[in-house]
Amino acid sequence: MTQAERRRFLLESLLHERPELSNRSIPADEQEQKALLRSLFNVRTPLPASGEFLAVQDAYLQQETAEKGVTDFHTLRPVRDGLYLWRGDITTLRCDAIVNAANSRMLGCFLPCHGCIDNAIHTFAGIQLRLACAQQMRLQGREEEAGGAKITPGFNLPCRFVLHTVGPIVGARLTKREWAQLASCYRSCLALAEQNGIKSIAFCCISTGEFHFPPDQAAEIAIQTVQEYKEQTHSHIEVIFNVFKQSDERIYRRLLGAEE
Repeated sequence: MTQAERRRFLLESLLHERPELSNRSIPADEQEQKALLRSLFNVRTPLPASGEFLAVQDAYLQQETAEKGVTDFHTLRPVRDGLYLWRGDITTLRCDAIVNAANSRMLGCFLPCHGCIDNAIHTFAGIQLRLACAQQMRLQGREEEAGGAKITPGFNLPCRFVLHTVGPIVGARLTKREWAQLASCYRSCLALAEQNGIKSIAFCCISTGEFHFPPDQAAEIAIQTVQEYKEQTHSHIEVIFNVFKQSDERIYRRLLGAEE
C-alpha cells in the first residue's frame, strides 16, 4: 500500500468506529486528510484494534517519521560530559528513551491536533501507547501525582521507551513545592530509566508549556538535578536536553556554558 492508501484505510476505519461520524466524507486534500487522521487518533478511547489496523497504522506512522527525518543522538556532540543539547522534534529522535510531559490522567492529550508534546508523542507512537497507559492507570486506580514516572514501549517512535511524568502546574507565582516537584520529575525518570537498562534519555522542557513553569528556572532545575543525580549515583546515563523553541535553546546554552 502507498501512504495515501494507508491513510485512507485508517481514516475509513476510525470513522467507522464512531457512528456519529460514519457518514463524514474524507477530504481530497492531503494535508486536510492528515489533520483529520491526527484528530481521530487524538480522540480515540484506549481500546484494542485489529491486527490489520495496527499493521497499516504502524507502516504509515513509521514512514511519516522517516520522511520527517530521524536524528540519532550518537551524531550529536556533547556540551558537557554525558550531556547533550538538541533542538528539534522529540518524536524524531533515536535514543533509548524520551520523556513525555503528561497530565494526571496519563492517557495523552485528547484535544484534536493540539500543539503539546503529549499530543505529538501519542500521535506518532500510535494508538497502542494510549492503551498501554490506560492499563497502567487502571491498575493504579487513581490519577498520577506530580513528580513520579511511568514507562511504556515507544511503539512506532524511533526511541525504545517513553517515560511519562506529570510536572507541576504553576499558578500566580512559583512555589518551593512546585520547584521540588519538578526536580522530582527528573530524578524519578532517571531512576526508572536505569532500572530498565536505559543508557540514553531525552528530556523535554517539562511543565514549561501548558503548565506555565518559568522556562529559565525550569532549565536551571533540569540541569542541576541531572548533574546531581549523575554525581551522587555515579551514573553513566547519557542525557539529552531537548528543546523546541529558540528561546529555550538560548537558556540552556547559557546555563550549560555552550557556544553557539
